[in-house]
Amino acid sequence: MGMEAATIEKLIREGIAGADVRIEDLRGDGEHYAAVVTAEAFRGKTRIAQHRMVQDALQGRLGTELHALQIHTRIPEGK
Repeated sequence: MGMEAATIEKLIREGIAGADVRIEDLRGDGEHYAAVVTAEAFRGKTRIAQHRMVQDALQGRLGTELHALQIHTRIPEGK
């Protein structure tokens, strides 16, 4: 079990157009990650809806191939 950070980043970028994605392996074990996702697509959405967008971008891998992911969403500044 486990997933590479680059794969997580790729899936999120493909699932949320224009997203800036930063992934951190929290334990160095390839199973516990944090994702900071900044996207204009989050504007006007609740935090729950934003997190759901990230989860949906992972195409069902969260809880299977990807054991744990802390999700932090942000809206770009300056707009």
